[in-house]
Amino acid sequence: MAEPLILSTGLVFVRVGTAVAVLPGFGEQNLPARIRLAVALAFTAIVTPAVLPKVPADVSALPAEAISGLMIGLGFRFFIFALQTAGTIIGQSTSIAQLFGGAMGEAQPVTGNILTMAALALALSAGLHIHAAELLILSYNLLPAGVLLPALDLAQWGLAQTSRAFALAFTLAAPFVMGAFLYNVALGIINRALPQLAVSFIGAPALTLGGLVLLAICAPVILSVWLQAFDLWLANPLSGRP
Repeated sequence: MAEPLILSTGLVFVRVGTAVAVLPGFGEQNLPARIRLAVALAFTAIVTPAVLPKVPADVSALPAEAISGLMIGLGFRFFIFALQTAGTIIGQSTSIAQLFGGAMGEAQPVTGNILTMAALALALSAGLHIHAAELLILSYNLLPAGVLLPALDLAQWGLAQTSRAFALAFTLAAPFVMGAFLYNVALGIINRALPQLAVSFIGAPALTLGGLVLLAICAPVILSVWLQAFDLWLANPLSGRP
């Protein structure tokens, strides 16, 4: 009796641990491995009592559980990718210098760092841990334990999530792209009218200052739009799958 229970609990831990490994806020690389393991065990303790009857005591279900957990975690992570991409677009559009030390240990513009940290704080205050636990429990209805999704379904789901992330990123960065476009048009007109004036030396600081002011104005709206998109995804986390 104890052996099937241990095996089923282990399979739950595989799904939960794989999801937590890429979960925003809990699976960051700059967190110590022991902390991440403790978080995975805590989520497992929450999820296991609700789903244990649905989990077969079959070690062959291990690959399917790992893939299901990865899908859940990546679904959350794609929203951080969207913010990082938006931050990169904003940084390139406004000539803001690049800083190192992103949430994933990668180089990204300071705007990406600011938006990512603000979004993580907003998501955690809005109950990210609760939504994650709910989705992990619900996932056993959407992705039954031990059932491996066809490769075509996985590919279509991944393509849909990637497309959504890039569309969201460009939507969030659209004001800065338009501002940079208008700036370059104005710079070209001034340069054509006054070729002896070094407009680039005057325009570059103005562009950076304007970008920072626009970021201060638009940041609350950006985070609000991002949170709304996140809530819509939570209502249908497997959208894009046939």
